Amino acid sequence: MRRTRWIALAAAAVMAAVLAAPGAGAQDALEATENGVTEDTITVTVVAAIEVPGFPGLFQGNHDGVDAWADYINNSCKPKNTCLAGRKVEVKHFDSKLSGDEARAAFRQACEDSFALVGTGVLLLQNFDDITQCADKAGAATGMPDFGVVVTEPNEQCAETNFSINPASLQCDTFGEHPQKYVVNMGPTLYYVKKFGKQKAAFLYPSDSASAKNAQVPIFHAQGEHGLEIVSEIDLSALAPQTEYTSVAGALRDNGATYAKSGLAFDSTVKMRKEAATQGVDMEIWDCSLQCYDKKLIAPENVDAVEGQYVYIPFLPFLGKGSEAKQNKMLRNFIKYTNREGRAQDGFAIQAFAAGLFITQAIEDAIGGDNNALTRDVVLAAAADIHDFDADGMISPTDVGGKKPNSCFMLNQVKNGEFKRIYPKKKGTFDCSKKNRTTITEDIIQ
Repeated sequence: MRRTRWIALAAAAVMAAVLAAPGAGAQDALEATENGVTEDTITVTVVAAIEVPGFPGLFQGNHDGVDAWADYINNSCKPKNTCLAGRKVEVKHFDSKLSGDEARAAFRQACEDSFALVGTGVLLLQNFDDITQCADKAGAATGMPDFGVVVTEPNEQCAETNFSINPASLQCDTFGEHPQKYVVNMGPTLYYVKKFGKQKAAFLYPSDSASAKNAQVPIFHAQGEHGLEIVSEIDLSALAPQTEYTSVAGALRDNGATYAKSGLAFDSTVKMRKEAATQGVDMEIWDCSLQCYDKKLIAPENVDAVEGQYVYIPFLPFLGKGSEAKQNKMLRNFIKYTNREGRAQDGFAIQAFAAGLFITQAIEDAIGGDNNALTRDVVLAAAADIHDFDADGMISPTDVGGKKPNSCFMLNQVKNGEFKRIYPKKKGTFDCSKKNRTTITEDIIQ
């Protein structure tokens, strides 16, 4: 009798454990909780320009970085494809080109069939109502979470739905005021001035997009207040051929510039340097930001022209002999999952991968272990509370939730055809000094 009773109790305990297991009982079955969230999948969409006249593949890295993140998520847990809120991640892609209409059509489609936007990189669009007014599954105008990479338009930067992995300098509480306030990272400039002394600076702005230019104006002008005397500011189309850089190099020479930086894509820096070499223009500092952290910059046809080029970045280096994959496990994951099918490995790709990691954290924080609690509103609330995000040390610590640019950077220089870390010298580190951060007030948005 006792033995029979013991067997019955054991069987009951086993049954209770089975019913308590995730997904075992009807009450625990995964549900379609939101637009883009089914019982099996979470769908996200990448809207970023690829086919651009004169520069095919402009933001291909945005697309490839999100694909790499999805592969990482879907292959990093056991059983497979149950990693993020118990579901597999699927990615849809839209090439917005340089068309506001294409971008808006993509946003409207994503509103209906995707949970969020990840890796966004849209130019020449001012109206983002299709994101901010997007209706959720319940019909409320919650908006669609937008975890962007290239975000230049203030209406997108300051939307409550937007959490760019690299926050803009515009302080959104001053958007609509005249003048506006901008917070800028001056770390690289302070490094140059300390090492080389005060410089005469020339800057190239993109003339194709007012918002893209306006995103750079406060950065360049802040540099002008921290040891760089601005002697030349040139507007130039991203589609400008090599011949149009003849006058650019001439302006560098005639104005006595000792520091030059282009805010356009990496090929602009290559064209500028090739033309400067042709005209015998000497320069103390050739500078560039993350768009130049691209193996195409140091391709055989360019490598001689770009020797000595400085490139500052907010993430750990991963290209060539300068790779710091040994110092960071997540960086190794990024490299592993972008080493597939010819995917881009550049500054945009790593930020898109990091944006994927950010939405991962936001989802996990939002649902608290309840996989059926996944909705857009709870993820937006959770994202706003993430203030020290570093993608497991792969990028510099950033207050993404607060939309605040950080004060961190690391500096590479092209030496003998390779990107080489020159500052800070210790691998795996960034300079995050508070003195790197500065505030500038300027009336840029009219």
